[in-house]
Amino acid sequence: MSSSYRNSDPRPPIMQGHPVPKEWQLPEYDWDGPPWNRWSFHHIRELVTTVNVHRGPDTWDLAEDVQDIDGLAFDLADGTPTTWAGMLDRTYTDATLVWLDGRIIAESYWNGMARATPHIAFSVSKSITSAVAGTLVADGLLDPAAPVTGILPELAATAWNGATVQQVLDMTTGVAFDETYGNPDSEVFLLDVAANWKPPYPFMNPEETPRTTWELILQLVDKEAEHGSRFEYRSIETDLLGHLMERVSGTRLADLASDRLWAPMGAEQDGYFTVDKAGFPLADGGFNACLRDFARFGRLMLQDGRRDGRQVIPKSWIDDIRAGAHGLANDDLRAFLPKGCYRNQFWIEDEDRPSHLCLGIFGQHIYVDVSLGLVAVKLSSWPTALSEEGYLIDWLNGVKAVARAHGANA
Repeated sequence: MSSSYRNSDPRPPIMQGHPVPKEWQLPEYDWDGPPWNRWSFHHIRELVTTVNVHRGPDTWDLAEDVQDIDGLAFDLADGTPTTWAGMLDRTYTDATLVWLDGRIIAESYWNGMARATPHIAFSVSKSITSAVAGTLVADGLLDPAAPVTGILPELAATAWNGATVQQVLDMTTGVAFDETYGNPDSEVFLLDVAANWKPPYPFMNPEETPRTTWELILQLVDKEAEHGSRFEYRSIETDLLGHLMERVSGTRLADLASDRLWAPMGAEQDGYFTVDKAGFPLADGGFNACLRDFARFGRLMLQDGRRDGRQVIPKSWIDDIRAGAHGLANDDLRAFLPKGCYRNQFWIEDEDRPSHLCLGIFGQHIYVDVSLGLVAVKLSSWPTALSEEGYLIDWLNGVKAVARAHGANA
């Protein structure tokens, strides 16, 4: 089964029944593909092992002025007229929220989601991890200029030898790692197994298949470019970052995320990471949380890392994301962000504007535009990993139309 369904279509009985019929049980290798992902992305704890990122004792209030914007008209990426409601249906939306000028003006849930429902964020997790890393940098525990082997000497025998922490943050190391989704010969297939998301595939050699993310990191010994000479998106870089963070702090990543971000941010729900067989969180894509808490993270970024007078994320870290040593971008990045780049695990929409994106496959987005006072979040279950149908740009067009309708110069 490969086809999916939109919110306006009848919902198939995935994981329904007493007991669930075999044909509607999630397949162990394809639970992240259509139509299964429309259920699985907000039921991750029923599929894989996880660890909590605990909230704190209080919740950061989000003022509300939710309005009916379903009929708001704008154009899709290809110029086709649509409405806000039409775009949400077209792009397999599970939940979305728009924060503008200090209040929530749009919020909706679909496909079985509700306010307290956690949803996997995929590579939005990279930006969450980066924010925590920024606190370690500010405390002098993690030096972006340091060689990674100075922290993890075990890497001397790998392709990361000679790379710096900053190059890992910016994905500019020369380490060879194929992230071609759908290619069973790529390392990203090994990452799914190492992360404990899927069992080893029948075509894999059991003696060469890594059991943990760390084992996979140590297996990467091929270098395809000089460190610092190119940008190439490779999720394994964030997992290495997570190990660097654990080593310098002596604390597990989930606890770091709770103590340094999730609790002081005032999350209303615990978040959680998926973990491998060694208990290591998948820093690159395994974080799960509810919609409003992702919005709180976006609000924290919007407000230069401050919550009610407390500096949670260092402003110096956010300034570096927005205006640091940008410039490296490959053709794939420029294809959807013509003036964009990548810095500290964030996508920069336009080097000349203070706006940035957290992006995850299958349609997970957090968009922050400081000049507009805007935060927008979308959780989705696209039928394909990447935005082959222009879904990301469709949503961004819609968000900017909402901002314009409320007086912003978007």
